[in-house]
Amino acid sequence: MAIERHHGTGRMSRIVVHNGTVYLCGQVGTRGESVTRQTEETLAKIDGLLAEAGSSKDDILQAIVWLSDMADFAEMNAVWDTWVNDGHEPARACGEAKLASPDLKVEIIVTAAVSGS
Repeated sequence: MAIERHHGTGRMSRIVVHNGTVYLCGQVGTRGESVTRQTEETLAKIDGLLAEAGSSKDDILQAIVWLSDMADFAEMNAVWDTWVNDGHEPARACGEAKLASPDLKVEIIVTAAVSGS
């Protein structure tokens, strides 16, 4: 099967699709915003990229959440929990990491199935 790459930057692709699986690069919100706002924006970006790839949040297999500070875990989860549909919760990990900019608080990476695969 061919590998499809979308929105390449010379360094990475925002979307890679192979064999019915969608891989997204790490998504972030607007620097300097609250954890709540950054999480909302990040999840909205994920929704859009998954739709472009023929998938949706209900098809997410795995999510990896990076927080710049684990003290923000509850605030991020408050947004996450309203976004994820019951019965479609992916396997998920969450850890603390130094992100690309000190103004970033949340980064989320997802792997999903193409809808209907």
